[in-house]
Amino acid sequence: PLLTSFPVSVCCCLFILFLFLSELTGFIATEIVNELYVDDPDKDSGGKIEVNLNVSLPNLHCELVGLDIQDEMGRHEVGHIDNSMKIPLNNGDGCRFEGHFSINKVPGNFHVSTHSATAQPQNPDMTHVIHKLSFGDKLQVHNVHGAFNALEGADKLSSNPLASHDYILKIVPTVYEDMSGKQRYSYQYTVANKEYVAYSHTGRIIPAIWFRYDLSPITVKYTERRQPLYRFITSICAIIGGTFTVAGILDSCIFTASEAWKKIQLGKMQ
Repeated sequence: PLLTSFPVSVCCCLFILFLFLSELTGFIATEIVNELYVDDPDKDSGGKIEVNLNVSLPNLHCELVGLDIQDEMGRHEVGHIDNSMKIPLNNGDGCRFEGHFSINKVPGNFHVSTHSATAQPQNPDMTHVIHKLSFGDKLQVHNVHGAFNALEGADKLSSNPLASHDYILKIVPTVYEDMSGKQRYSYQYTVANKEYVAYSHTGRIIPAIWFRYDLSPITVKYTERRQPLYRFITSICAIIGGTFTVAGILDSCIFTASEAWKKIQLGKMQ
C-alpha cells in the first residue's frame, strides 16, 4: 500500500499546489463589476458637467474662432472665453482651440464658429481635426474600456471647407468606485455626425462645428471588488478535502487491483 500511495500522494500535492496558486491569484486580483440604474449619480455637481474640448482648424485664423454655448434652460453665450486658449497654427493661418467649460444637465449644444467675430470672413474654412472631447473626470482604469473620448482623431480635413458639421452626442453618466469606496464621475458618449452647407438669412454661408448633446437617464456604474477572504478559505478547504478524498478512492482502487493481480499470479503458480 505504501508503494502505491506514494505516487498518488505526490500527484495530489502537485495538484493542490496548482489549484492553490490559481485561487490565490484570483483572490489577489481585483475584478470590475458593472451595473445599470436610473439616477443622477453626481448630485453635488450643481447640475453641471465639465467639458474638455481640443480641436484644430488649420485654415482659420485664431481671431475668428469662438465658442458658443446654448441649452434648453435659456443659456445663450456667444464667444465664451473663460478657461480657453487659442494657439496659432501654420504661421498664423490656422488655429488650435482648447477649452475647459461647463454645461447644464439639459439638452443643448456648443459650437465652434466665427459667430463671435467682429467681422465675418468671406469664405470661412471649417475643416478640422478633433483631438479630444470628454466630459467629467478622466478615468484611467485598465479594465474599463468605454467611449470616454469617442471623437478623438475625427478628421474632417478633406471635407467641404464651407460645410457645417453636426455631431449628435448621447451622453451616458458613468461612475467608477474603487476598493476604498471613493467614487469618480465621468461620462461616456455615443456619436453620430452629418455634414451640410447652411445659409444664413442674408444668403451667406456661415459654417460651424456643432456638438448637440442629450443626456441618457441610465447610469453605468463600475465597482472594483476583490474576492472575500471567507470565500478564498472555503475554496482552499474544498480543494484540499476534495483532492484527498479522490486520492483515497484512487489509492484504494489501485491497492485492490494490485492485490487481485497478486492473487491471480499466485493462482497460476499453484
